Amino acid sequence: MSTTIDPSRSDDGARGSAATTSTPHAATSTGAAAGSGTGAGPAAPTRPARVDRLTWGLAVANLVAQIGIIVTGGAVRLTGSGLGCSSWPMCEPGSFTPVFHEETSIHQYIEFGNRTLTGVLTVIAIALLWAVYRREPVASRPASLKRLAWLPLAGIALQAVIGGITVWVDLHPAIVGSHMLISLALVAVSAYLLVRLREGDGALVRLAPPGLRPLPWVLAGLTVVLLTLGTVVTGTGPHSGDADEPFRYALDPIAVTRMHSVSVWLFVLVSIAGAVLLQRRRDDLRLDRARQVWPWLLAVVVVEGVIGYTQHFLGLPEVLVGLHMLGAGLVTVAVTYACSSFYTRRD
Repeated sequence: MSTTIDPSRSDDGARGSAATTSTPHAATSTGAAAGSGTGAGPAAPTRPARVDRLTWGLAVANLVAQIGIIVTGGAVRLTGSGLGCSSWPMCEPGSFTPVFHEETSIHQYIEFGNRTLTGVLTVIAIALLWAVYRREPVASRPASLKRLAWLPLAGIALQAVIGGITVWVDLHPAIVGSHMLISLALVAVSAYLLVRLREGDGALVRLAPPGLRPLPWVLAGLTVVLLTLGTVVTGTGPHSGDADEPFRYALDPIAVTRMHSVSVWLFVLVSIAGAVLLQRRRDDLRLDRARQVWPWLLAVVVVEGVIGYTQHFLGLPEVLVGLHMLGAGLVTVAVTYACSSFYTRRD
């Protein structure tokens, strides 16, 4: 477990300390510049590179793919293609791919396409894992960072099993909902991996003063509540994933929707309160990153809220429901960055 410390020095002092650190290559280059006789003087020391371009690109691709699989999974449900493939891991008995016959419909190909994209996501996760262990400078960084890269791949394997279970239980909403929540958890892990790749490897440092320290925890807790209630709302609605197997929760859709709305409004109020508190402490340089991230959080939440209310009043059209699912992934990314901005790790 990482040690958490409170910085006793100013942010400027911390920046000055970080600026004096350089890689051996940077030090050699500086020395060469100093002795070259050009009269330009020693070059300014640079911050050591923490991640190479390929590893960073794979980490970004992993995050995009994790969000993308939510959208394609939503397309399976919204088109009624959840049982397009009648078995798992085969699509049809004795065949991994759809079999063309008189009763073949587009639903088979939509469901099989989603399964195929899971393979693409697996390739990206494996490539990312290879890069984290084999590409410098990340390969020389602590094992705790590299262990994060295992989670997307492990999550994909878990999701494949749960996806099979959803077919076996004829799209029971509890299993389908858990499928969505695990996908959102993988989005959060993938976003946090990007944060860690850019940070140093020292002890975890709290950047917020005591009065603001509960904020990221409250925000994260409300996010879990509203996303969970969102899956319950979907589980009581008309989009079961298959017209012939309309399993739904035996709950009042209006009551569940109102509970979800209350959680959303609490989330919005906490987000606004956080923005106000951050602005009141605008002289605290340690909170600069939080102030940069917070407007993005507010923007994503507002757009997601508008889509949510619009889909509700228009009778849940498929396109808007799909956009709402995309928005859930983006909200998860924004919350991950917002909560992470209250902490850092220095070299």
